[in-house]
Amino acid sequence: MKALLLGLALLAGTAAADEAKVSRPGQYSGYSPALYTERVTSSFYFKARDGVRLAMDVHRPAVNGKPVEQAFPVVWQHSVARRFATDQKFSGVAQMPLLTQYGYVVVEVDRRGAGASFGSRRGYNDRTEARDAYEITEWLARQPWSTGKVGVYGCSNTGDAAMHAVSLMPPSLKAVFAGCFSWSKYDGFLRGGIFAQWGSGVDRSFEDDLRNQPVDGDEDRTLLRQAAEDHRTNTPLASLWRGMPYRDSWSDLVGTRFWAEGSSGTYRAALARSGVAFYIFGGWEDDFRREGLVAMANLANNPRKYVIGPWQHCRNPGFDLLVEAHRFFDHWLKGIANGVMQEPSYTYSTQGTGGDGRWSQSSQWPPAGTQAVVQQLRVEGRGATQHLVAASAKQPRAASVSLSVAAPIACPAGWSPLAPTCLQSDNGLRFEGQALTRDTELTGHPVLRLWVSSTEPDPHVFAYLEDVDAQGRATLVTDGRLKASLRAVKTPPYDFLGLPWTRSLEEDHQPLQPGVPVELKFDLLPLSHVFRAGHHWRLTVTGSDPRDRRPVQPGAQLTVHADVQHPSALQLPFATAPPGGPRVSP
Repeated sequence: MKALLLGLALLAGTAAADEAKVSRPGQYSGYSPALYTERVTSSFYFKARDGVRLAMDVHRPAVNGKPVEQAFPVVWQHSVARRFATDQKFSGVAQMPLLTQYGYVVVEVDRRGAGASFGSRRGYNDRTEARDAYEITEWLARQPWSTGKVGVYGCSNTGDAAMHAVSLMPPSLKAVFAGCFSWSKYDGFLRGGIFAQWGSGVDRSFEDDLRNQPVDGDEDRTLLRQAAEDHRTNTPLASLWRGMPYRDSWSDLVGTRFWAEGSSGTYRAALARSGVAFYIFGGWEDDFRREGLVAMANLANNPRKYVIGPWQHCRNPGFDLLVEAHRFFDHWLKGIANGVMQEPSYTYSTQGTGGDGRWSQSSQWPPAGTQAVVQQLRVEGRGATQHLVAASAKQPRAASVSLSVAAPIACPAGWSPLAPTCLQSDNGLRFEGQALTRDTELTGHPVLRLWVSSTEPDPHVFAYLEDVDAQGRATLVTDGRLKASLRAVKTPPYDFLGLPWTRSLEEDHQPLQPGVPVELKFDLLPLSHVFRAGHHWRLTVTGSDPRDRRPVQPGAQLTVHADVQHPSALQLPFATAPPGGPRVSP
């Protein structure tokens, strides 16, 4: 009755009520009012095709403690730990069960080999999990409390799982809300051929598994313990990653070339054919931020949106990501004409603007008006500090500067494992730009062309772009990395945003000869950042990084060459005109 009265009130609404409707990034009112203040949760085991039992929570709208006997759209997450951190105010994905108040059924399912589910994990976002997702999606669509329209959501490993759920094209799946995932597992986990912070994924100990949430009726945790016993045979993820140094590496642990099997980009043709709508989100302080932009470029034939803010991995403080999911699912699962898909495809924040930030929208990435401007690396003298100069400046005939590779500077105590790496300015070669006479915005993808030689056959090379104020205080803006032996740039098999793509196959491994310069060409992670007047940018190049797992070789020397024969240069994306689309203020 309550829902009926609210519906009649909406039909009788006035023009003033229509004007009160708001639908824009981070804000949503007047289109989809809260109908229910309660929800009830039931949990049980869903039996997969091979008999493996998967733990499932079903959150339903409720009145007076009882579920509303009505069909609603269903949104679900392929999780590793149901009800994990659902009260985290900085994670929109963790708050997703709140959608029940707007007339949704929200479901969480522990993946096999995880949480309270039985079975063992063969890989990580593999074909077994994708088949599970197909079965779960179609089962949810058939339930009496379901309208038959299903959405899936997730972030990080569950964002990957959401993308893989589309790959087998379940007919009832209509929309995906996913973020901080890896379009290519190799590029995400071994960026530039070098491990970042993603070493063990969702591995859990037996004791950790026993702390998971049991299903209803298993209050003594007997079934939970049996499921945890199954998990003892899970493939150890750290061993899986370490055993695959190349993009085409075979893994005996899973019996495939797993970087390909585990990458949602491998199934891009199926994702396109599915017709599913995608809303992708990311953070400027997340290692996977390029991956979401690459996914957007390769899903151009699907309805799609993207939002990125000043956030770490799967965090979104100061922005209501739950509202974005609500707007998106209302459009695709309820047919509400709220304008969400008429907005420009890309919504992004620009950082470095005095702490207040600025939000913009664009119909393309990089935004219209962005210009690539080259800054040459200029070597003068033998010190650690060198220069970045205009591309038109005359280069010396022969110039180089060397660095004794040392252990990286440790990140400060309390440094978040979800944050990017920390400043290494005092541990590398510094190339300083000139002080800026006006505020200057860079938005897009920096690309570094670096000629190096080394005393070791396979140096790891790291580059950091920093914002340095008039007092010399530096802030890390973005970074890039490349394993020098995997420097061969090839044509990518999909849209890689026009960036240099290192194929990184085993046959591409080419060690350096001592003292012989080679060209490295690689991108730094994307940015949108304003360098204030009086500030300057700095490029720092090192041979080590706090997130690199490889120990430093004693006595190793890394030399950067910057002359006519070896034109090392940094290409920066200048936003010389306001990006296309209107300004917005989430």
